Amino acid sequence: MPSSHRPRKRFGQNFLIDRSVLYQIADAVAPQLGDNLLEIGPGQGALTAVLLTRIKHLTAVEIDRDLVAYLQRHFTAAQLTLYSEDILRFNLSRIAQDNAAFRIVGNLPYNITTPLLFHLLASHVAIADMHFMLQREVADRLVATPGSEQYGRLGIMVSYHCQVERLFEVPPEAFSPPPKVTSAVVRLVPHRTPPVALHHLKSLEQVVTTAFSQRRKTVRNSLKNLLNETHFSAANIDPGERPERLSLVQFAALANQLNPGEIS
Repeated sequence: MPSSHRPRKRFGQNFLIDRSVLYQIADAVAPQLGDNLLEIGPGQGALTAVLLTRIKHLTAVEIDRDLVAYLQRHFTAAQLTLYSEDILRFNLSRIAQDNAAFRIVGNLPYNITTPLLFHLLASHVAIADMHFMLQREVADRLVATPGSEQYGRLGIMVSYHCQVERLFEVPPEAFSPPPKVTSAVVRLVPHRTPPVALHHLKSLEQVVTTAFSQRRKTVRNSLKNLLNETHFSAANIDPGERPERLSLVQFAALANQLNPGEIS
């Protein structure tokens, strides 16, 4: 590891150093020869090295130029194709392979987790699965069910795109420097077909975002600028409910009232 490298707060750097956890993640990913595997934020290459004991090559995106130089010294070009870029601005189609869906893995900086998930889900390339280390509270939000305090926009929108499974927790002492929070590893597998029928995805995004911007209000009040009583009745939704009580299916029904038309 680069002894002179100081973790940078602006990049949210907390490097995973516990080898048992590294192998636990590799076991969860279970990479196979020929996989089109992308690692986000390889950092000091600890997980990279473990993954490369199981496959011959992977691609990685790292924003920290000092770490890019370190990785280039410690892995050959045959092992690692490395991009020195911001993953939030990275276009996956640049490295897409014909008929080979991406598998993505990464220890995600806590400060970019939510925008990164939406960035990846909006990608037009095929993704087979994703394995991410996240802040435990974010993992809670991803698997939350209606009626729980953690249930909200992130979980609903991700559940439209993916099946989410929480795998295991990782304590702060597994990192250097130790973060102030516990982490969790999750698996996201994109649905082959959407779990609900929508006219327009943007309508679902608009309804969910608007509803949870005032989550303590009833949906009658929070969505009053988008939907009226006739819409609620047609969707078979009680307008007196609060947004955290509504399921993805119910939000989809409201979204389809916002833009009636044929199901896409």
